[in-house]
Order: sequence, then C-alpha cells, then structure tokens
Amino acid sequence: MLCLLGGLAFGGGAAAPLLADPGAVVRYGLPISKLMVNVGAAGTIGTLVMVVFVLSAKRPEFGRALDFAAAASAFWAVASAATGFFTFLSVYLQPVSLDAQFGQLLGDFFTEVEFGQAWLATTLIAAATTVLCFAVRNHTALVFVTVFSVVALVPMAQQGHAAGASGHGAAISSLGLHLVFAAIWLGGLLSLIVIRPTLTHDRLVAVISRYSSFALVSFVIVAVSGYVNAALRVGSLDGLLKPYGVLVLVKVAALISLGLFGAVHRRWVIGRMQRSPDSATGPFWWLITAELAFMGVASGVAVALARTDPLVPEVPITATPAFILTGEALPPELTFSRYFTEWRFDVIWVLATAFLAFFYLAGVWRLRRRGDSWPVYRTVLWLAGVALLFYVTNGGLNVYESYLFSAHMLAHMLLGMMIPVLLVPGAPVTLALRTIRKRSDGSRGVREWIMLGVHSKYAAVLANPIVTAVLFTGSLWLFYYSPLFRWATEDHIGHQWMIVHFLATGYLFVQSLIGSDPVPYKAPYPLRLILLLGTMAFHAFFGLSLITGTGLLLADWYGAMGRPWGVSALADQQAGGGVAWSVGEIPTVILAIAVAFMWSRDDTKEAKRLDRKAERDGGVELQDYNDMLAGLDRRR
Repeated sequence: MLCLLGGLAFGGGAAAPLLADPGAVVRYGLPISKLMVNVGAAGTIGTLVMVVFVLSAKRPEFGRALDFAAAASAFWAVASAATGFFTFLSVYLQPVSLDAQFGQLLGDFFTEVEFGQAWLATTLIAAATTVLCFAVRNHTALVFVTVFSVVALVPMAQQGHAAGASGHGAAISSLGLHLVFAAIWLGGLLSLIVIRPTLTHDRLVAVISRYSSFALVSFVIVAVSGYVNAALRVGSLDGLLKPYGVLVLVKVAALISLGLFGAVHRRWVIGRMQRSPDSATGPFWWLITAELAFMGVASGVAVALARTDPLVPEVPITATPAFILTGEALPPELTFSRYFTEWRFDVIWVLATAFLAFFYLAGVWRLRRRGDSWPVYRTVLWLAGVALLFYVTNGGLNVYESYLFSAHMLAHMLLGMMIPVLLVPGAPVTLALRTIRKRSDGSRGVREWIMLGVHSKYAAVLANPIVTAVLFTGSLWLFYYSPLFRWATEDHIGHQWMIVHFLATGYLFVQSLIGSDPVPYKAPYPLRLILLLGTMAFHAFFGLSLITGTGLLLADWYGAMGRPWGVSALADQQAGGGVAWSVGEIPTVILAIAVAFMWSRDDTKEAKRLDRKAERDGGVELQDYNDMLAGLDRRR
C-alpha cells in the first residue's frame, strides 16, 4: 500500500486534473481498489493452481486451501465491484446519490459501456468462482474451476494502457501473461501461509519444492512480459529518466530481487530444511516475509504505473484505413524475401515455443543421463516443428495475415497440417511419461494429469480417426463460413483461439494416423488411409470453392485495407484458395506415405512373429488349419 501511494505521488497518478476532477476519494480509491483486485485474483488463481498441481486431495491441506480460494474470490468480487463503481464515478463525474437518475446512469455504465461491462464480467466470474470453490471438491473438476477463474483476467488485460496502444495485440498478450503468472506466483505464496499449520516437516519441504518450480516459471514469464509492456510504454532509454520510466525501474528492481530470492530459496532454504528438521520454521518464515515484501513493492508500483501517463502516445496523429482496422501500420509490399525479413513478435508464442523446446530437451537429457536412449530423429522433428511454429506465429506470416487472406491461409495450412506432421513423431507424451517422476502422495503433477487424460473416455473418443477427421475438416468449413472467422480476424483473443484450435485439431488428426504416443484406441491402417483420402478431397473442394468464388468472406476487412500494392482483395482470396488446395495437400501426401510405410512395417513384424511362433510349436496352427480344410473337402 505504501508503495502504491508513493508511486501515485511520484508519477502523478492521483493528481487532481485541471478539468473534470472526480475528487480525492475517487482518485485514490480507484487505484487502491485495483490493488485489492490484484490481491484477490492472485489469492484465488494461485491457490487453485496449487490445489490442482501441488496438494493432495487425501490431506487436510486440500480443503483448507479451497476454503481460502473461496474467501479470496469473494474478496476479489467485492473489490471488482468497488473498482467498477469508482471507474463509473471517474468517468461520469456524478455525485453519489440514491435517486433514479443516478441508478439509471450506473446501470447504463455496467451494461452498455465497455469499461463497465468489463468490470461487471470480472465481478460476476469472481462471485461464481466463490460458489464453485465451496461446491466443487472433485480434483478433476477443479481444473475447470481454475480455468474459469483465469477467464476473469481477460477483461482486465483488455483495459488500461494496453487497450489503446499501437502494438495492441502485443500489449494485450504481454499484460495477460503478466496478470496470470503474477497471480500464480503471489497466490501460491499466500496459500503456503494459509496451509502451513496442516503440513508436517516432510510435507512442507515437498510442497515448497513444487511451488518453487511454479515460481521459477512464473518469474521468467512475468519478467519477459513485463519487459514487453515496458518497451511499448517507455519507447526509448531516455524515457527511463522520467516518472513513468523510474517507476518501471523500481518494479524491475523488485522483480530481480524476487528472482534472486527464488534462487536462494531453491539452493539454500530448502536444503537447510531438509538437513535440519528442527529448524524448519525459521527459514520458511524468513523466505515468506522477504518474498512478500518484494511482491508488495512490485504490485504497488504496477498499479501506480497503470494510473501514470505512459511516455509513448496511445493515439496516433494520423490514421490509415489499415491502422483503423488493425491498430498497426500497413506493412511494406509483400515480396518473397519479406516473408523472412519482417517480424512481429507475439510474446505468448515466443515463450510457448521456448518452453516446448526447453522441456523436451530437458527430458531427453534426463533420459540420457540415466542411460536410456531416445531416437535422434524424434528430437530433430520436434525441434523443427517448434521452430516452424515460432516462425508462423512471429514471422512474416504473422505480419501479413491481417492484410492478405492468402498469407492467412498459408499460416492456417502450416498450423493445421505441417507443424503437427513434425510434432507428432516427436512423441512428447511418451517422453514425459518416461522422464517425469511419479508421485505417491495423492497429489497430481504433470505426469498424473497426462495419465488421467490418456486413459479417460474423452481420449478414447478423440483418438478415433473418424472423430478427428470430422473435427479437422468440419471445423475448416465452420470456421470460414461462420462469425468465428470475423472474431478471429478482428479480436486478438479470437486470433489466439484460432491458432490453438488449428494446432490442436491438426495434432489430434495426425496423432490418430501416425502417432506413437499411448492412446486408448488405434484404428486399422486401411481405415486410416480411407479417412486420409477423404480429407484430401474435402480440402480440395474447399480450395476450389475459394478459387471459383466471387464474393469476399470479409469484405469490410480485407476489402477495406486501402492497400496501394498487391492484387485485389478478391484475387488474393482466390490465391488463398489455391494455397488451401495445393500447399495443404503436401502434408497429406507425407501422411499417406507414412501410413503406408507403418502398415508395411507392421505386416512385416506380424509375419516375423508368426514365423517365430511356428518354429516354437512346429506350425501347429497351420497344420490344424490344413486339417480343417481337408475335412471340409471330404464332406463334399
């Protein structure tokens, strides 16, 4: 709180404006209530993550943590409602009263104004999470409660400086990641304080060790996403000497200190607790106090930053049609070389691909260290798939897909077909199951959740190639000929959903055809080839429908960009149809060859197995079969 007040005073976030002053109560009440929102969200989300991945449902810690999550979400709901109310007062400048006009304005604000709708949604989701934390105690169902609580952060990520900035998508991505993982980091720490009385010494060491892993990942993501936000807002190094830049430096210093405490935590505190059970209390509270202090500094300064004017202006002086539609300047004319020289980084996928590569290589290294082998080709294919995913989500295709339908379609084909063809042979599930340590205390780590998912009824359905083929081809038509296409094109959240959807449906389809990871059901090879040929036909038909079409799918988007270069929007859409027909068939041919090869190899293995069996038993089965045929012949 002191850091918040100091930050507001230094940065001028609570200074009275020359015009339209809502009053000191609102000027200070709004940032204070936002700080309370952050604390409540952290307590809810961080504790739920601990419940899902760290704590055991068989121990008292589980119920105590859920009770705390319920209380934190109730606090979150009240703080969100207060923040929405203070926001209303700061916008409408109305004195608080009980008359009908004030109530009408307040109702209109929460139902018709974007800011009001965002805070109303956050309040309702937080309130619903409170009820769910009391009502749901099933370990598996709590995963969905956790995801539901994270959804409440989406409206928050779309507000503030991120909402109106150039680099709108990058700002929302970085702020969203920052909010989620800061909540996991702080909330996990708060939950440790709450459940400490229920933990024995050995159990405390295990829980803190697991939390430390989450804290390390959260530190990396919070640091990277914070850097992106700061770069967007500060603009240049000179800006670091101004109030907004100084507050950024204070926050960075607090985060670095937290990272150092995390390193000390892993190397010294946990080790001391393991060596000296009688002195466990001292290191634990020393660690908690230090981390909470620096988290308080970072949280207070972060809220103060949100109320401080950024150094980079949020509204451009001039705007082109492309800028009005996308929030970004129109890129230069597309040439082949610019597919590889133009970049627009998305921090979500930069971090996602980095973690996918790192954890895969860490698993391979763990296998090799204990003397087990892992095929080199699997590692090469996995890294190639991750590299291609990085390019599609950050390279030239990410730059131009908002302006050219053909670039969008090429990205779609790579996401849905080529990248899965590279990732699936990497067998990540098999690698994870062989390298992640099994737990025996009733909690569920990554390995336990993977095992639960692999053996679930849903996995049995999704492993069926008929189901995956329907999802793969059906979603193609549904996406482009429904409002989903507009949502994914115009909204940054929709765009992220589109990437995940294409990648997931493509991965499931390829896994059902050539995957080696364990699944409940594997279809016979003839069925796989038939479905693959049918998928090729659907893709070809879809591509032809675009090539021969004479109407734009999103005429008020692709047709309104005002591009002075390139072909017309309709010609570009028809070129996109050609991409879907031609480029999309290349991975399909690769899959067909792979299925045929696996079929042939499987037949060879089966023939060798039968030959070995015949050598062992003298060909009894073949002799019995010949005797049966001879008997049938005699009956004639």
